[in-house]
Amino acid sequence: MVGVLLWVGTLFAQQPKPTNWIWGPSVGWKYQRGNFLTVSGWGLFAPNHHQYIKIDAGANFTWMQDQSTVIPELGITYYLSDKLIFPFLGAEITPYTITPKVGIGIFSLIDLGVGYGWRLQTKNNFKSIAGLSASIKLNIPLNFHLY
Repeated sequence: MVGVLLWVGTLFAQQPKPTNWIWGPSVGWKYQRGNFLTVSGWGLFAPNHHQYIKIDAGANFTWMQDQSTVIPELGITYYLSDKLIFPFLGAEITPYTITPKVGIGIFSLIDLGVGYGWRLQTKNNFKSIAGLSASIKLNIPLNFHLY
């Protein structure tokens, strides 16, 4: 049985799989009651010919209250246009906040966003990070082709 499963897995692995997803890493800066370095991996797809959705997962790194802290984050961004400037709506959620955002993306490579984070809970021995949020993020596509 294991041999059959390995053979089927090998057969499917050899087939070229076209993908409509563009994916890669991103790095950025975010202010939300303190400065954060953000690092994530993302995937972007087109639900139609002129709009895009990006899903990303990563971490926020900071040094606050004499300690380093890493806060995991999930995000979704809905780009409303495919022109040079992509206006977007988005949201990010951490174990401590949920932050709706609006902003602009430049070819979805550079995202500039603002939002407001609502507190879900406060991290032990850490200040609340709810409040106004501003961010800039560089998205690096690893499988983008112009054909």
